[in-house]
Amino acid sequence: MKKLLFQFDTDPHPSAFDAVVAYDGGADQVIGHGGLTPETVGPLVDGAIFTRPPKDKKNTAIFIGGRDMAAGEALLAAVRRKFFGEFRVSVMLDSNGSNTTAAAGVARLLGSGAIAGKRAVVLAGTGPVGQRVAALLAREGAAPVVITSRRQDRAEQVCRAVRARFGVEVVPLEAVDADARGKAIEGAQIVFAAGAAGVELVRLEHWRDNPDIALMADANATPPVGIGGTAMTDRGMDRYGKIVWGAIGFGTLKLALHRACIARLFEANDQVLDAEEIFALAKTML
Repeated sequence: MKKLLFQFDTDPHPSAFDAVVAYDGGADQVIGHGGLTPETVGPLVDGAIFTRPPKDKKNTAIFIGGRDMAAGEALLAAVRRKFFGEFRVSVMLDSNGSNTTAAAGVARLLGSGAIAGKRAVVLAGTGPVGQRVAALLAREGAAPVVITSRRQDRAEQVCRAVRARFGVEVVPLEAVDADARGKAIEGAQIVFAAGAAGVELVRLEHWRDNPDIALMADANATPPVGIGGTAMTDRGMDRYGKIVWGAIGFGTLKLALHRACIARLFEANDQVLDAEEIFALAKTML
């Protein structure tokens, strides 16, 4: 029986990246639907859960993607509301690649040094990846975990959302430019850059001589990188006494993790793979 993956995307067009990884992860057929909302997804879920007998439902699964994490979370909730009894299939949420990217990045940091009890700063952390990174760091015992943004109100809004979703405390901090972000990482032991592609968030001068920083990661794979003086290919590179992971450096794990999650969807019909479950898998792959 063919393994069918329904790709439910909140963007108008389903992601080509997610489709390729789905095939590489073991799906026999990827069926993409774009522009979905909680109001329109119901009939598609019905089609997925009612068409195969219980013993074969594990061969059907749902992947939720799109650039907007809030929209993805709402879509996941709507999908799960349609499930009952044995009428369910496994589902994975990875809006904007945020869960797999954050899980891989934090797992690499975890494998490179201690996280618990360390001050962590997530630069430009209000996007999907940054929010997940902050939550995972906090769940691993980092404290305090700080999310920076150019706007204090935006940072506060995101911190409230992270607390509500994950039950962890994160701290908002306004940092309007590179110098302010450089100030924000003073006293931090862990720095994770999660800003927009091609935007340098801090310069080399901001971190090179910082005696406290031990671990750094940067999710930006488009030059210039987010942490000046590092490279996207850094794989646990020692730079000025700090261990650095670049986007390509931990991206190998991100892709392997994404593929492994797809494969896991087809092991049973009752799995929900969100940030926590994906991170738990990432830690077994180090």
